[in-house]
Amino acid sequence: MPDADAPRVLVASDKFKGTLTAAEVADAVSEGIHRVRPDAAVERIPVADGGDGTVAAAVAAGYDEVPVTVAGPTGRPVRTRFARRGTTAVVELADASGLVRLPGGKPRPMDATSRGAGEVLAAALEAGCTDVVLGIGGSASTDGGAGLVRALGARLLDGDGREVPEGGAGLARIVAVDLAAVRQRAAGVRLTVACDVDNPLTGPHGAAAVYGPQKGAGPAQMLELDDALAHWARVVARVTGDDVSRAPGAGAAGGVGFAALALLGATLRPGIELVLDLVGFHDRLAGADLVVTGEGALDEQTLRGKAPAGVAAAARDAGIPVVAVCGHSTLDDARLATAGIRAAYALTDLEPDVQRCLTDGARLLVGLGERIATDHLPAAVTR
Repeated sequence: MPDADAPRVLVASDKFKGTLTAAEVADAVSEGIHRVRPDAAVERIPVADGGDGTVAAAVAAGYDEVPVTVAGPTGRPVRTRFARRGTTAVVELADASGLVRLPGGKPRPMDATSRGAGEVLAAALEAGCTDVVLGIGGSASTDGGAGLVRALGARLLDGDGREVPEGGAGLARIVAVDLAAVRQRAAGVRLTVACDVDNPLTGPHGAAAVYGPQKGAGPAQMLELDDALAHWARVVARVTGDDVSRAPGAGAAGGVGFAALALLGATLRPGIELVLDLVGFHDRLAGADLVVTGEGALDEQTLRGKAPAGVAAAARDAGIPVVAVCGHSTLDDARLATAGIRAAYALTDLEPDVQRCLTDGARLLVGLGERIATDHLPAAVTR
């Protein structure tokens, strides 16, 4: 039987981007804790904020992994997956249509497409899923979600009745839209989109102006894309009778948020809230003595709805102390406390060489786990 005096710890961290997956972070921290408190019951709960790692978090929580091959952001086939439990599916845009899928990492700001994410969504619907969570972080395109809905059967036609090209630039050529197939396919489906931004589709705070540069768009291209998105929004409003282009989140993922709201009847929710619900985090908090969360960098962005802030908020509401691990932190103790985090443990505390932190992160995280156990878990009772 488990020792009633043994501490129970939940390790619910996001990935350290580019170095360690969320599962690898949890494994290393758990190993360190066990070196100091071998009796501790440590439960690993990989989490994500709706971007890359969202499907992995669902699979770690017991969802089935369903592989599928789809068109990447440039049309080149990519192997990806969605997660499924019963009639619920979790779809991750980043792994199908994200920046990480650009061949050679070369941006394609004008013609990158969200079609692949739509093809994953279509595969989930064909498998009988009627409740879909779509994580849209990490998009490579600024196509207003046109590729997404085209994969579900929408037809976007020019003045000659031909399909317009993929990508944001092609939106300017749309004259007519046929949504019959999309409406039929989406009927009876509940789509919830993980979205952590409130940008509108167009304008100075829109998809092209704010996120175009990180997708490779120069100033002239940003203006062209913004005009094309505005035209797309007018065409959609003419067909649907409703203009949602100014809705908070419409500009998310290059306008995928807009298409999801306008054409798929989606609801937008903060990504970490969705993921915590998916993995049953709130139920698993019961009886925990400590929660360890984290991500690669703890900074002001962390406090704006990133995974560690969401985990800390849930644990704080349950009265459970929280500490964080990270590669490095720019937050002082007072800023951490506003998020409900008692202390942050950084790889750079153990190794000031950032390159070595990147290459030897797992070993260093074991050391941080030891420190956390020493600082926050009472010494084992000797009988």
